[in-house]
Amino acid sequence: MGAPDFEVIVIGSGFGGLCAGVKLKQAGIDNFIILEKDKDFGGTWWVNTYPGCAVDIPSHLYSFSFAPNARWTRRFAGQDELLAYTRSLVRDFGLAPHLRLGCACEGAQFDEEGGYWLVRTGAGTLTARSVISAPGALSRAAIPALPGLADFAGPAFHSSRWDHAVDLRGKRVAVIGNGASAVQFIAQIAPLVAQLDVYQRTAQWIMPRPDRMIGPRERSLLARVAPLRLAYRALNYLLYESRAPLFLTTSRLLALPQWVARRHLERQIDDPLLRRQLTPGYKMGCKRVLMANDFYPALARPNVKLITNSISRVSANAIASADGAERAVDVIIFATGFEVERVLHAVDVRGRGGKRMFAHSLEAYKGCTVAGFPNYFTIVGPNTGLGHNSMIYMIEAGVHYALAAIKTIRARKLVSVEVKEEAQRAWNDNLQRKLRGGVWSSGCKNWYLDGKGRNYAIWPGFTFAYRWATRRFDIGNYVLRT
Repeated sequence: MGAPDFEVIVIGSGFGGLCAGVKLKQAGIDNFIILEKDKDFGGTWWVNTYPGCAVDIPSHLYSFSFAPNARWTRRFAGQDELLAYTRSLVRDFGLAPHLRLGCACEGAQFDEEGGYWLVRTGAGTLTARSVISAPGALSRAAIPALPGLADFAGPAFHSSRWDHAVDLRGKRVAVIGNGASAVQFIAQIAPLVAQLDVYQRTAQWIMPRPDRMIGPRERSLLARVAPLRLAYRALNYLLYESRAPLFLTTSRLLALPQWVARRHLERQIDDPLLRRQLTPGYKMGCKRVLMANDFYPALARPNVKLITNSISRVSANAIASADGAERAVDVIIFATGFEVERVLHAVDVRGRGGKRMFAHSLEAYKGCTVAGFPNYFTIVGPNTGLGHNSMIYMIEAGVHYALAAIKTIRARKLVSVEVKEEAQRAWNDNLQRKLRGGVWSSGCKNWYLDGKGRNYAIWPGFTFAYRWATRRFDIGNYVLRT
């Protein structure tokens, strides 16, 4: 067989995939495509359209350093503005011809003889010298297997696939879960519904949300004065980066933010019982820290009830809880998060000798490459997640590293680069040592841990440390084939 169809195939058109596309173009690599399983691009911000959907990191940080945006109208932008930002990336950097929409990656196999990847899609098999995988960690909705759920007669949907055809006005609605999306949409729907039952498994640490409008004059100033825009971004970065030490140890440093969160709860909830139900029993940071100003007041409404008993069964028009109570319901909305661990297994990726990626352990080198999988690069791979700052920063660092590897393949006319097993082992042993002292392993249940209790998700340090680790392609830790 001759040369592969493409130099690079990118999987996913969210922030990670679009960043990869931009950087490929800037590197002079034009023979690439971006595969997107959905009918349009934008990833998280195309899929999630629930009421109140917004970012929980300042907008000026939730944008790429190479594509600053001075048009944000709020400090924490809503879904519509974030989707518009992805549209501007595609338009301004000429990515439209590279997009293949409604074209899911169904699997990939490395051809050892040819030194390229065979990528299976619904439209057929494509070949590429390299693959950049950026499917997005929060892309596979988790819906619990509740007994009797199949018998429910009304609409039931996950918050990430909001059914706008369902009119909630005057309905009895059950929300199962109280995580990041729930604290945003519950406040929006509570005034509309007849009754809202919120089923809570675990109380959340919730901080005040320092949101505000960004007026026309301020937007104009940020657009015209680049040093001011850079300084504003840097200030926000330092503010959020300063939170990292709070989570790196389970020290007394957490006392102050926990006091702020408790004070926030006390000011907004008068009912002593409800306040106790909403008070977490674990250290802040063990689970994702949320921000909301209107969630607690929504729970205090007379038509809203917080239920902390587990669900025992769902029937055609009701939900029964473990205490024997049964409550009528017309609509069920799942706010139960995502199967992050399963996303890494969702696509059957086979490397040398038919080895399946992440079959035995969710490990990578610098979150980007895996031994046995030449020329395959993951963006936001294992142990690159954050609990304190913007993932956009991590995405840029990961893409920079992947592109440095691809440019090395090009410049040296290599067939492949493959991380050495010993380099990957040393990297992950060091990560796990750092994670042991962190708040994420302090006893609460979170999605950062795999079935064996091993933290596969979180980066245990400052984001600039990851940027430093990925600043260049360390070729000495790779097997090169010519």
